[in-house]
Amino acid sequence: MLRVHFTAQDLVRVRIATTADPLWETVNGFQLLRKREAATVFGQWRRLTGPRLSSASSRMLAPLLPAYGYFPDFLTPVLPGGPSLEAAIDAIASTPRRQLRHDLTVLATERRLPPWVSALAAGEAETLHRLGEAFRVCHREAVAPVWSRIRAHVDADRAARGQAFLAGGVEGVLRSLGPAFRWRPPVLEADYPVEQDLHLDGRGLLLQPSFFCWRMPVTFVDGALSPVLVYPVRPGSGWLEDAPGGAPRARGDARDGEAGGGLGPLIGRTRAALLDAVRGGCSTGDLARRLGVSASAVSQHVAVLREAGLLVSSRKAQHVLHTITPEGRALLRAPRRPVEALVPRPPV
Repeated sequence: MLRVHFTAQDLVRVRIATTADPLWETVNGFQLLRKREAATVFGQWRRLTGPRLSSASSRMLAPLLPAYGYFPDFLTPVLPGGPSLEAAIDAIASTPRRQLRHDLTVLATERRLPPWVSALAAGEAETLHRLGEAFRVCHREAVAPVWSRIRAHVDADRAARGQAFLAGGVEGVLRSLGPAFRWRPPVLEADYPVEQDLHLDGRGLLLQPSFFCWRMPVTFVDGALSPVLVYPVRPGSGWLEDAPGGAPRARGDARDGEAGGGLGPLIGRTRAALLDAVRGGCSTGDLARRLGVSASAVSQHVAVLREAGLLVSSRKAQHVLHTITPEGRALLRAPRRPVEALVPRPPV
């Protein structure tokens, strides 16, 4: 069991990460590829991703990221400027040798490591470079093709935490994290493979939602590091169904003003208004009240937008929460192209 001990000062310093973290998703995703759990949710993704994953990057990462148990803290550095894969890889390459030796010595007590890990523990530049490249390749081949889905589900989870905060403050957020968590003031308990106590001591806590984190949260072993709690988003089994033939589309990270090539047609002002309304996350009932239509009508419009890859839906407690995807956001922000302009018009 994991026990996170809060003080009154910590409760006012709880933060939720602003977006998905590409390095944490790469780490959690690589480990998930090697597990047999969650076949209903991630089985199709495993079947599609496994064959294309580089064997060289897998050989580099596998000893450091076992499917179960400890992996070194230095592989997921905390960045002051927010999540960035390249910045994280640079931070890994700059890890002090003392931390490298410490973390890899701990790992060596649990499993046999290949000889090249000695060069990593010594901070050899070439080995650190190869490790960074392995992370880049793994992210490109396993994570980037579904990054749009990851971001959308993390955004949906953040919207759900926002609603929990409005209803119950920070303690409401801690109570809402899922069945693996139990808030027993002033301690947050969580299902965990080992006994561990994390004393925040006024430093606060960063809550990082993760798409590929499964069932139980993840945190650092070293309690002196900046406190981070990575917790599972729990996507539904149909999260990959929007891609043609069930294959993930390599959409990447849509930017403002780029509508992308996988967008389905939007027909009518109601759907355009609905897409705009789900920017911050909305339940079916909320959308029905905002748009002045029935819940069944909302469900029909949501189905079309979801099929087009413009929003995602996820169940949170008794409600289904709908959230815009990066493609949907880019479509709404496309300069000089209102949503109605993208609707095919019949020939005159």
